[in-house]
Amino acid sequence: MCAPSVPSAPPAPPPPPQQQDPNVVAARNSEQLRQRQAASNTILTGPQGVTAPATTATKTLLGQ
Repeated sequence: MCAPSVPSAPPAPPPPPQQQDPNVVAARNSEQLRQRQAASNTILTGPQGVTAPATTATKTLLGQ
């Protein structure tokens, strides 16, 4: 009879960094601020949403 094999444990993850470079932290913070400002500038409606009527047209049947 064959004995069941025991699966090996996965390798341990690398340790987390202990100290970050201040230049890297400042660059990350400025990039996040830039992205937040860019996202807030793309909202084109007010709190009530779009109040103008939609520009719609009725479909026409061709061939008659």
